[in-house]
Amino acid sequence: MNAPDSTVQAMIEGRRADTGRRRQRVLAVLAQAAKEGSDVSVAAIACRASVDRTFLYRHRDLLGQVHAQAAEPPTVPGGRGPAVSRASLQADLLAADARTARLAARVRRLEQRLSEVPGDQVWRQVGIGGPEDTEQLKARITTLEQQIVDLELKLQDQGDELAAARAANRELMAQLNRPPG
Repeated sequence: MNAPDSTVQAMIEGRRADTGRRRQRVLAVLAQAAKEGSDVSVAAIACRASVDRTFLYRHRDLLGQVHAQAAEPPTVPGGRGPAVSRASLQADLLAADARTARLAARVRRLEQRLSEVPGDQVWRQVGIGGPEDTEQLKARITTLEQQIVDLELKLQDQGDELAAARAANRELMAQLNRPPG
């Protein structure tokens, strides 16, 4: 019975030794990546350390180190300070997109104003009527539109009254036409 126990024990020790070697490779690759400023991700570290990604996921301490190092800005080789991180590049891109959108809206507004200016000048030069009386016309249009709405409401009220009067008239005629009794 000692033979199987010693075989199992030897297999357990071999497995522990293999895990230790793989852990050391991962730690060495992490240190090298930090020194070089290279890409730090689970896939990249696993590939460079010649281990499976699941090895990193099974060893939470190693996975935490990978994620922590990935979150830090990498250093530029030669010790000249931190390099640009992916997060900072994404933030810069979002800011540039927002600025582009604001500038595009401003350009559209300016183009609209620019297209109106020559039109106003032509109206004044030709003498057909200019923008001076445009505001008056707009005010008059607004007044007339309000009058239309008021008249439509009045017409609807009168139509309702007429319908009620007709219904009452029919009712009275029906009562008069009924035979007594």
